[in-house]
Amino acid sequence: MFSSVAHLARANPFNTPHLQLLHDGLGDLRSNPPGPTGQPRRPRNLAAAAVEEYSCEFGSAKYYALCGFGGVLSCGLTHTAVVPLDLVKCRMQVDPQKYKGIFNGFSVTLKEDGVRGLAKGWAPTFIGYSMQGLCKFGFYEVFKVLYSNMLGEENTYLWRTSLYLAASASAEFFADIALAPMEAAKVRIQTQPGYANTLRDAAPKMYKEEGLKAFYKGVAPLWMRQIPYTMMKFACFERTVEALYKFVVPKPRSECSKPEQLVVTFIAGYIAGVFCAIVSHPADSVVSVLNKEKGSSASQVLKRLGFKGVWKGLFARIIMIGTLTALHLGDRARLRLKKKKE
Repeated sequence: MFSSVAHLARANPFNTPHLQLLHDGLGDLRSNPPGPTGQPRRPRNLAAAAVEEYSCEFGSAKYYALCGFGGVLSCGLTHTAVVPLDLVKCRMQVDPQKYKGIFNGFSVTLKEDGVRGLAKGWAPTFIGYSMQGLCKFGFYEVFKVLYSNMLGEENTYLWRTSLYLAASASAEFFADIALAPMEAAKVRIQTQPGYANTLRDAAPKMYKEEGLKAFYKGVAPLWMRQIPYTMMKFACFERTVEALYKFVVPKPRSECSKPEQLVVTFIAGYIAGVFCAIVSHPADSVVSVLNKEKGSSASQVLKRLGFKGVWKGLFARIIMIGTLTALHLGDRARLRLKKKKE
């Protein structure tokens, strides 16, 4: 059903086409033509042997379900863990006069709301980002296989960065539709004092005031934030992993222990997260302000914030996104390595 590139990709815990074979020192696939006996090339034999170590078929419904479940765990749990930092970041974006910096923001929040106040918005964060993770990681694998089959084996390797970008953008389009309602509720809870303290209070109130528009009016700027973010996340991560094994790690990936592989994954994820935060931060500022206000449009918010205003809270977001991206991709790799062992 799938082309041979699917089997080659399956041998890599990050599902990067051909990357596993290059890490193992086998060189470019083009340098391994079929032998005179007509037997398959050596890399394909190695990839096929690696496939047998897994308990589910690559490209099967079970495989995509496991990828989606990994996304639920990695995104839902990690975003919930950094809710206090996200709360301060959002408040710095919508009220920079009151919350002048990350440490000042924590101090003001603790004085006004106590320690419990730092957890505001945890429920919509957990639900929303679990749904987003399900779609993001699940559809990313679907679109990678789909686009690989469209390109063919040779072009998949040559244009692999473009493939990562296209697959991640396609996945994020659907992931943001799933995230938008909970993101809107989260921002209202975190940035409007007295509006609502829980999701159960916020959701009915938002629907009564603005209808379904209240939950989806931020989806366009959410696409502007998350699609560049996710494209940078996956493409930068995949190429950073490749570079680390090529230039930094003193031995092939196949000779690294699982803890060593996870360290490489975490470092690559944090590097990718820094770039993710920078490219997506202006749109993130618009999303925060737009979901707080009633009746405003994205263009009106952007015009009012100006160039300087859209960069408020960047430092807090770099810390948050760097950590989240490293944990997301680290959990993803850990789950795959665990599955391989089983």
